[in-house]
Amino acid sequence: MSLVDEGYVESVLEVVEQVPAGRVTTYGAVAAVVGGGPRQVGSVMARHGGPVPWWRVVRADGSLPASHDDRARAAYLAEGTPLRGNGGLDMSRAFWDPATGD
Repeated sequence: MSLVDEGYVESVLEVVEQVPAGRVTTYGAVAAVVGGGPRQVGSVMARHGGPVPWWRVVRADGSLPASHDDRARAAYLAEGTPLRGNGGLDMSRAFWDPATGD
């Protein structure tokens, strides 16, 4: 599966567009639905994710690359995404599973 495969890119972006406001999913969860692996999903997001709610896709530990932190945090606050006391994402409450829609 090529990272430049338009069908794969579209599949990743379609899943990301389904993540509800106030929720997040992981690169691995997206990969489990569309195929490939978390790094492939991350590459698609890095190259093509600008038009979709990219801040709703995070690492399995709930973190984003530091370069995204300020913009993502503003989006989380605006959307009411569950956060922990330390300001990090509360993955137990915020995680949305694209395989089940919950």
